[in-house]
Amino acid sequence: MERIAPQEDPSNEMSFLDHLEELRWHLIRATLAVVIAGGVAFILKSFIFDVLLFGPANGDFFSYQVLCRLSGVFGIDGGFCDQEMPFRIQSRTMGGQFSAHVWTSITAGFIIAFPYIIYEFWKFVAPAMHGHERKHAKGFIFITSILFFLGVLFGYYVVTPLSINFLGKYQVSETVFNDFDLSSYISLVRASVLASGLIFELPIVIYFLTKVGVVTPEFLRKYRKYALVIVLILSAIITPPDIVSQIIVAIPVLVLYEVSILISRIIYRKEEEKLKK
Repeated sequence: MERIAPQEDPSNEMSFLDHLEELRWHLIRATLAVVIAGGVAFILKSFIFDVLLFGPANGDFFSYQVLCRLSGVFGIDGGFCDQEMPFRIQSRTMGGQFSAHVWTSITAGFIIAFPYIIYEFWKFVAPAMHGHERKHAKGFIFITSILFFLGVLFGYYVVTPLSINFLGKYQVSETVFNDFDLSSYISLVRASVLASGLIFELPIVIYFLTKVGVVTPEFLRKYRKYALVIVLILSAIITPPDIVSQIIVAIPVLVLYEVSILISRIIYRKEEEKLKK
């Protein structure tokens, strides 16, 4: 005997203002998580700045050692084997270092609390989903967080060292010395890390766009060549203007695009099967 799914009581539907109130509390909890994680990062000042933030400014950074070996194998002189960087980092305002400490802690707090932020996002959109879709909550949070952290690591160990190595050594004249402001250096690291983390969320974005019918696998395949151009443009924006760096950054993004096509095809087929039933 076929079971009839219980219908939802219309009286339980939330009004627009109720949704706004619910969203407000989700945002408050997510913000509180960022503040708590940022507070921990604020206390761990030495580790955050001396080890993490200023790590790529040292010639013995792990990425430079790997790039030095690779440049030797392929016969490319990228200047990755230098033990010292020809620049200094300075703060030229009274509150520069304290401001950098606060905003860097907030950024670190956002990265650390990202899984919880995604959890709050899922809790907000979950009531609009079917029961079987809600069962995948843990998988969604896990995969989204993993992709974000992989992007952050890629931005930190690949994009940031490439940018610092190029821009830190670039000179228009020998009479001009590179003494970078602290805020400028931190902005470069922050932009490289966060941009890479968000770019790595491409499969998740394609998943939802396919789910709501905005894109199809045929659409993604048809405009693959245009996507290639966009990826190269993005690579040129977040990396130094040399071909090797752009290719290094473009490869994983192109892989993510192909994975997104595969995900879109799977979701599209499932949606078509639902319509046939």
